[in-house]
Amino acid sequence: MVADVQEIKKWELVEVERSASEARRKESEDLRIKQDIIERYQNPPADTFYSLEYAYHLLGDVRGKTVLDYGCGLGDNSVLVAAHGAKVIGVDISPELIELAEKRLEQHEMADLADFRVGSAHELPLEDESVDVVFGMAILHHLDLKLASDEVFRVLKKGGRAIFLEPVRNSKLIKFVRNLIPYTQPDVSPFERPLTDAELKEFSARFTNYKSRAFSLPFVNLIEVLGMSENTFHKATKIDGKILQKSKFLNYYASVRVIEMTK
Repeated sequence: MVADVQEIKKWELVEVERSASEARRKESEDLRIKQDIIERYQNPPADTFYSLEYAYHLLGDVRGKTVLDYGCGLGDNSVLVAAHGAKVIGVDISPELIELAEKRLEQHEMADLADFRVGSAHELPLEDESVDVVFGMAILHHLDLKLASDEVFRVLKKGGRAIFLEPVRNSKLIKFVRNLIPYTQPDVSPFERPLTDAELKEFSARFTNYKSRAFSLPFVNLIEVLGMSENTFHKATKIDGKILQKSKFLNYYASVRVIEMTK
């Protein structure tokens, strides 16, 4: 169901204001991404237990391709995608974040590989069938899914792919328990919400070759909330991946999905 125009404008205004606050906190920082992080996402294996690594595995070889960084924010993924040899188009609704994304690519000497544009994810400033891949990391749960699906379909070339990483919460019990925990992440918009598998499948209804992989059972999220050590988090992530591989019925309770679909 599509939200009305006024409601969407309200969403977007809140996002612009929230993003401006985020940009102010980042504007004095060195925006360069460490080389070992760039290398981590260059060629990750198909069986990785890390959701973002898996998204980059799906991205694959995009040398000479045009990739839309959908909701590019500060340009973290724009750098990683450009490092794959793609021509990147980064779109975000926040002028302040776009300015920092441009600065980040300049710091990496990649400015000629990226074209940043201020615009709504619901009405992309791109021509029809102009990109080979749409790459969206944690963006759909901010959006009206019907409008977003239409725009992604419109700008993709025939045979083009769309890859998304999104928070998911299918279980009503887990939703209830999560609401009891007095913890919120910084920079959370009041309009964002975890999606469901059903919503993601409806989003992809016009596409073909839909596939989805689950990550992060609740205990992994709890480790993050409790601020336990990085080593503990990595061990838990590997355990999580093995559990989800062997017990497919638990995928329903996992909190992250990486999906891929083809136009």
